[in-house]
Amino acid sequence: MEISLKYLPGGRAAASGNMMAQSDLDLKEAALKEDLKFYFMNPCEKYRARRQIPWKLALQILKILMVTTQLVFFGLSNQLVVSFKEENTVAFKHLFLKGYSGVDEDDYSCSIYTQQDAYDSIFYVINQYRQLKNVSLGTLGYEHEGSGLKICKQQYKKGTMLPSNDSLNIDVSTETECMFLKPQELAGKKAELKLNSSFFSLEFYRLIQVEITFKLKGIALQTIHARELPDCYAFQNTITFNNRAHSGKIKIYFDSDTDIQECKDWHIVSPVLQKNTQYILAFDGFVILSCFASLILCTRSIVLAMKLQKRFVNFFLEKYKRHVCHADRLEFINGWYVLVIISDVMTIIGSILKMEIKAKNLTSYDVCSILLGTSTLFVWVGVIRYLGYFQTYNVLILTMQASLPKVLRFCCCAGMIYLGYTFCGWIVLGPYHEKFEDLNTVAECLFSLVNGDDMFATFAQIQQKSMLVWMFSRLYLYSFISLFIYMILSLFIALITDSYDTIKKYQQNGFPVTDLHEFLKDHGSVGYGKERTSMPLVCCCGRQQSDDNLILIN
Repeated sequence: MEISLKYLPGGRAAASGNMMAQSDLDLKEAALKEDLKFYFMNPCEKYRARRQIPWKLALQILKILMVTTQLVFFGLSNQLVVSFKEENTVAFKHLFLKGYSGVDEDDYSCSIYTQQDAYDSIFYVINQYRQLKNVSLGTLGYEHEGSGLKICKQQYKKGTMLPSNDSLNIDVSTETECMFLKPQELAGKKAELKLNSSFFSLEFYRLIQVEITFKLKGIALQTIHARELPDCYAFQNTITFNNRAHSGKIKIYFDSDTDIQECKDWHIVSPVLQKNTQYILAFDGFVILSCFASLILCTRSIVLAMKLQKRFVNFFLEKYKRHVCHADRLEFINGWYVLVIISDVMTIIGSILKMEIKAKNLTSYDVCSILLGTSTLFVWVGVIRYLGYFQTYNVLILTMQASLPKVLRFCCCAGMIYLGYTFCGWIVLGPYHEKFEDLNTVAECLFSLVNGDDMFATFAQIQQKSMLVWMFSRLYLYSFISLFIYMILSLFIALITDSYDTIKKYQQNGFPVTDLHEFLKDHGSVGYGKERTSMPLVCCCGRQQSDDNLILIN
């Protein structure tokens, strides 16, 4: 008895310590469940629970309007740039290509068939370049005093060719000769000597190509009517007389590379134009500030989610002595916030470039277009997140998530068959069908066939020069269409349909319960939304409590 009394105080202390530890663990569990419950609420429920104003939601709605408005303004400005480039290219073809009909022949502009036409076309380019300021309707000029017209001819080295005797003796190594003609020289008598030189005596049987290059400058004044500062352009034009085939037909290619440059010295008397530029720059600056605020809020949310995930993982390991599964860990990573962050970064960079372009300090229209266009795409895709708070709209998101892994695996298998048909069609049908001349065209043609486009034309355009190839083309096309439309495409749709049916069953019978769901299952909405309170207009789209599982899955 004395021994038991002796050790009784120590036993009470140990029991008391265990009770305190259990009590601390219970308090920690209650606090964790409360934070988890709040984290998986939508903005409206968070407002009901803690009167937390949904700043991110309001900011995203404002950002959608601002980014879209910014993109429309930039698109209208970029449309003027594109139209100016295209119209100048068409004007150049009419100016420098003799007999140009206004419509390109296939992938080249026009063609010639006689030696006299070749000489006339070359000298026509030189003559038009010489009197450019007298014949052109546009605001065009030579690049600078030292610029000019560069004419290069590439040909095989000397040899002999007698087709009547089926004899050929030629050195296949090539040589290139060039001549440079300045605008000042073309206006003087010295130009006549150069134009009558032996350089223009062409031996067509060994001529490969004649290439004429010249650079012109231009100013786009149409932007002034849109209340924008004008741009200065540099046109690098190349005219190629291609005789590589030596088939009696010389193809004439015209290529114009346009470079937008900063106008070095400009003075425009228009106070309205300058004010309009300042307003747009101020609007772009406000867009940058909004995106920067959105970037900070979303980054903060991700950081807090990672801390909450760490608390949950540590608590689960402490209480249940096991690790949290990978799926539950991913519940804390909000992919929509990642998408918003990427969109905000692209919008900020694109807006800075747009401001520099507007101020005529940069001319990177293409880079700015890609950044602003992609960011706007992400912004509008992000709207789906808020539609997902409704059970009806959430089906689309859940179906895409469930079917994506299976669809990717299926596409990998189908892609192998598609590549096989692509290579086979290119090598066999390429010489007999224009849609199978190169790999890129073959891939595009087969993709259009999968969608049921242009089927009859693909069958009809096969040249019947070889009966064996014609029969093979029928077997090739019929097998491809049957395989991909009736089997592969149907299986592809079946995969998505199966995922959709699975999600519908989950919505009716309940989603699979994970450790995270089980942990929150016995935690009701204590202290949250006990009574309906007045809410802002933006939170009028409250969900029912039965939709909580959808948010966890999403």
